Amino acid sequence: MTKTRRDFLAATGMGLVGAAVVAESAVHAHTDGVGTPGAQQAPTQVPAGMPPAFGTAQPVGPEVSVETLTEAQKLVQVEWNKRDLEQAAGSWRVNMAPLYERRVGPRKAELQEGLAPWSRWDPVLPGKKAGPERDWFVRSSAEAGPLPADEEDIAFATVTQLSRWIETRKLSSERLTNIYLKRLEEFNPKLRCVITLTSELALAQAKQADREIAAGKYRGPLHGIPWGAKDLLDTAGIATTYGAEPLRKRVPTTDAAVVKKLNEAGAVLVAKLSLAACGASLDSGAKKIV
Repeated sequence: MTKTRRDFLAATGMGLVGAAVVAESAVHAHTDGVGTPGAQQAPTQVPAGMPPAFGTAQPVGPEVSVETLTEAQKLVQVEWNKRDLEQAAGSWRVNMAPLYERRVGPRKAELQEGLAPWSRWDPVLPGKKAGPERDWFVRSSAEAGPLPADEEDIAFATVTQLSRWIETRKLSSERLTNIYLKRLEEFNPKLRCVITLTSELALAQAKQADREIAAGKYRGPLHGIPWGAKDLLDTAGIATTYGAEPLRKRVPTTDAAVVKKLNEAGAVLVAKLSLAACGASLDSGAKKIV
């Protein structure tokens, strides 16, 4: 016959109580001298980091009363008799000790940061390499085509096209940056995609990119390309709020790794983009613009 959830929880609860009763009985048998005389042995040293066995630990955690368990029964729809409740309350701090130790300590062995695991599983065959090589970049060979006359067409061009136009100096980073800044100012009141518009910084970075490219110092495909950072990426000297009201005035002193790498690539930061508080993105509109 199929059991109801109530039957299952009741059976499970009784099983736990039964285990507690067995553990308690074993303790009484040991302490009351029941069994072969002289069988009592000194406790074995517990290996470092190992939690105690069920029902054998020193009592830890808060006291639990029969009244507490009686109220808790209402949550899981289980009904224990008085003896079960008394047994569970009396052994709770012993039987729950391993769980408390995993959550809050004490730790019997302190693991230092950077400590390697005792073993390492590597599926790569001897003599073979896994994954892409680092700093390996293959640029598309597709032609960018002629530079559009309409600024809106430029705004919606691919990064591949934009980077080729900037590299060949058909399009300046300063002009492209101004196109995006203008569109952000125009559409942000409706889309609400920007938290902080970094116009001054963006134009300074764009002018620097144009100077470097003119001097023959081209850093790569992202050189002079405007971009927007979700406002959970730290930007030195620029507010990074995580979209949360309490962090409205938070200004980090260092750049996040992503920001640092894009700065090194010569990219141009035009805005810090909105997101839900401390999490999900709301910047889909910004992606269409920028």
